Amino acid sequence: MASHRFADAPLGLLDHHPHELRARHCHDDAFVAIVLEGGYQEAGDEGRFDVRPGDALIHHPFESHLDRVAARGARVLVLDLPAELAANPQVRGRVDDPDTLVRLAACDPRSAAAAFAEQFVALPDRAQDWPDLLAHDLRGGEPIQLGEWAERAGVRAETLSRGFRAAYGCTPKAYRADVRARAALAAIRSGVEALADIAHGLHFTDQAHMTHAVARLSGATPGSWRRGQIDTRLG
Repeated sequence: MASHRFADAPLGLLDHHPHELRARHCHDDAFVAIVLEGGYQEAGDEGRFDVRPGDALIHHPFESHLDRVAARGARVLVLDLPAELAANPQVRGRVDDPDTLVRLAACDPRSAAAAFAEQFVALPDRAQDWPDLLAHDLRGGEPIQLGEWAERAGVRAETLSRGFRAAYGCTPKAYRADVRARAALAAIRSGVEALADIAHGLHFTDQAHMTHAVARLSGATPGSWRRGQIDTRLG
């Protein structure tokens, strides 16, 4: 299989230029981003958030998002995602002492990640408008008829895809496909359910459909991921 390319999220301090726009991209590693100065809007697989100094975002493996940086630019501290927060359903939160995290990260990134886990306080999601409400429903896992959703929400069907793309950088169908592929990959890596059962539970047409979706997202097939988990446990 051809190699899969992902965007880098280098650990440490990261500066974003004023008005910088990072188009929708995918990271294969988990990490956290703590805003130190300025701010930006992030729209991705877990929702859309406006973040400012002291805010933090958790990013799980193979998430996709875009970033719209504010007029002042932004300075961000990137750390590894602490294991104790890996399953946290709330991806947006705040920390009370980002300066301490910066000092720790300069000499001991592991200690900085541990301190982040102690400081992190989750904040509830807030939908800004109908694209956020649609993204929320697409993440719910149940099949959605987009035409019916548009009618219920009072959105013109011909503007649904265009408006969602403007907010999230992809069509509703592409967003739903990425979310479902990530859910499949998480279930596959857990090593509990049979692959056919995972495909059925996530409403894929069949197991081959799931295999294609997971390979497109991650660069490896479900069988490769499952064998990797088995090899890890045996080792």
